[in-house]
Amino acid sequence: GFYTLLTQTPEHLLTQTNSKTEMLCEVKKEHTGVYWYRWSQERQHFEFLVFSNMLGKATYGTNVSQDKFSVHEARAHSSYSLHISHLHPSDSGTYYCSISQSSQLLLGSGTQLRVADALPLPPKTTQTPVSKKPVPRITKSKAASRTGMAQPQLRLP
Repeated sequence: GFYTLLTQTPEHLLTQTNSKTEMLCEVKKEHTGVYWYRWSQERQHFEFLVFSNMLGKATYGTNVSQDKFSVHEARAHSSYSLHISHLHPSDSGTYYCSISQSSQLLLGSGTQLRVADALPLPPKTTQTPVSKKPVPRITKSKAASRTGMAQPQLRLP
């Protein structure tokens, strides 16, 4: 398949409004630089964000903010990451890295970004961190310490 030429990671990103994020594109083919596009579901079109050439010079699309999007290159032109800051729910969409090859564009597999005002809470079990401090042993009755385990609010500070 031609997707193997451009590998994007991760496939899905969930981030919070006002935070920042990054996604990676690995290029296994000769290229003159990497294009980043966003597919907008609501507007049903591809939006050109930024092109980064081999010299690391970036060319931005119309109305694309330079302090919001930046491309960083690593490992001798074989890997590019797109950094997005000041995230807003309107930044949600699927981001594609792309190279042009003999007058056609090859697209990566895409990274789906969702920006939410509040992130979903983790399941209840992970909310009470297990204390690394030694817990005083209650030797009198094993039952007392067992109920202490089941009800975290009884744990000693």
